Amino acid sequence: MSNESALIKTWHKFKKWPCGNWLFSKAVCFKAPYFGSMKPTILDLKAGHCSAVVKNTRRVHNHIGTIHAIAQCNLAELCAGVMVDATVPHKTHRWIPKGMTVQYLAKVDTDVTAIAEIELPHQWTDKEDLVVPVKLYNTRNELVFTADITMYITKKK
Repeated sequence: MSNESALIKTWHKFKKWPCGNWLFSKAVCFKAPYFGSMKPTILDLKAGHCSAVVKNTRRVHNHIGTIHAIAQCNLAELCAGVMVDATVPHKTHRWIPKGMTVQYLAKVDTDVTAIAEIELPHQWTDKEDLVVPVKLYNTRNELVFTADITMYITKKK
């Protein structure tokens, strides 16, 4: 029996298909519709890790033509949430975002890639604040944004 979450199993299934990343990303955005506004594509997913990209298009621009601060926050939360959902043992625990601290380090004038990672293995407890660091990089591989997203992990009743 595999320890992989249902989400990671679905990821592996979709990855075998043409445009699998895009289809999987669409399915995630169907489950959480607000994320669809920025048209993200999930690039990689495994326990403790998720990466995703948002294209530098007008739909995510602010008034100066760069990627809007809140679009960056949305991408960070998407990446962290998908990673946590794929990592937390779903039969015994649940999670919800509790807070986010961000730093805008540079204007984002290219596509932007987010990476959310936590160290594993992890001992899951009840009423735990799990801080998920997320980093966003432009296409020049420059760090442009960081976030620490606190996920509240509880045991299921």
